[in-house]
Amino acid sequence: MRKRGEQTGLDTLVVHAVNDVYTINLADLQGDENLSYRTLKLKCEDVNGKECLTNFYGMDFTTEKLRSLVRKWQQIVECSVDVKTTDGYILRVFGMAFTKKQPRQQKKTAYAQSAQ
Repeated sequence: MRKRGEQTGLDTLVVHAVNDVYTINLADLQGDENLSYRTLKLKCEDVNGKECLTNFYGMDFTTEKLRSLVRKWQQIVECSVDVKTTDGYILRVFGMAFTKKQPRQQKKTAYAQSAQ
């Protein structure tokens, strides 16, 4: 019988694991090495015994993949918007685009203007 104030290792796991955010590679989950550039963030919501119940918290690209997408003389344009669903959830959606030279463009660069 445990006395008040004493905790087992499993009790401390429950206390410390809830609300933690874990980052995992999508290739590890799917078993496909072609997906190794995507990382998922999972937030621990509850602990049942030795199982941690997680919820999707976000997705990101690795920095190597982002750098490989941007070519020389191009620019990356990023934006975000908050979207409210009909059932009351608020999602923050991020978009990413790359500038591209026009077919008969004379300039060597294809940079976006700040007003566009």
